[in-house]
Parts: sequence; structure tokens; C-alpha cells
Amino acid sequence: MAPIIRASHEVPGELEVAPACFGMVPHWADMKLARQTYNARTETVAQKPSFRNAWKRKQFCIIPADNFFEPCYETGKPVRWRIERADGMPAAIAGIWEFRPQDLLLSFSMLTINADGHPLMQRFHKPDDEKRMVMILDPDQYHGWLDGSLVTEEDLFRQYPAERLVAVADPLPPRVKK
Repeated sequence: MAPIIRASHEVPGELEVAPACFGMVPHWADMKLARQTYNARTETVAQKPSFRNAWKRKQFCIIPADNFFEPCYETGKPVRWRIERADGMPAAIAGIWEFRPQDLLLSFSMLTINADGHPLMQRFHKPDDEKRMVMILDPDQYHGWLDGSLVTEEDLFRQYPAERLVAVADPLPPRVKK
């Protein structure tokens, strides 16, 4: 569970914070789908069956995150790295949400954009894999994202500036063998 920020359905113009499950699960899908829907690609979010209804209904949210993690393969093996805003403030990650009435479940996915050419984010993931990054919003974009007015191609493909992010190796501790 994680908090998401979304437009209130009860009070127009107001925002609400709601607990939600990571990995969007449409009402028609099996709950196992959640592991496959952590991320939604901005290039295809409007067409993919898992996301298109939420996109069409402008069920947009902001996911506040102190940091996020990506694997770096520069040593030849995957090493977990922690990425966060350089100013120490939480990142506001663009997301979409869905409600499953049959389970009373609110779930969400993070939007990702292509990170080819990004000075920092191109370092992550396997060498031959496409480079991706979460879509981070600036404060002046929050309301536009949540009300659906900030959904132009320019906005959807804008990379967050590398100089406003920091990344440090943060490997997982070794697993204890039983």
C-alpha cells in the first residue's frame, strides 16, 4: 500500500489522499496482473487494455515518493541504486488509478517515459534494454495533471532534469542462506 493524491469525487476542486495498492488491476482482470502493471508507458497507456479505461476517464494521480530504485549493470551484475530529488523533497510521480468495486480495491500504476539520452537515467537497466524513467511532475504541473489539462505530448515525454536528481548505489544486503 502507498498513498496517492487524486482529485476528490466528493468535493469538486479539492484533492484527497487515498491508500492504494501498487500495480493497477482493472475490474475485469485477475489480481495476479498487478505485478505486470507497476509501470504504464506514456507511449501506449491510452491503448493498452489494462490502462485505457482509466486513461480515458482521466483517473490521474500523483504518487509521492522519497526515492525510487533502479538496477545498474555497470559492474556486469545488477546493483540496486536509489534515485531521489537533489533538493531532498519527495518526487511527485505521475500515475493512473483504478477502483475494483468487487474487492473495494484502489490500485495504481506509475507512468514511465523513454530515458534514452538522459545523462543520469540512461545508466540503469540492462545494457541492451530500452532506458526508461518515471514521469516526475513539478509543483506547477500538479493540478494540470490531476484535472487532465496537462496531457499533451510535450508534457508526456518531458524528462526530469538530471541535475535535479541524485543517485547512489544502495545494494540490498546479502540473502541469508537457510
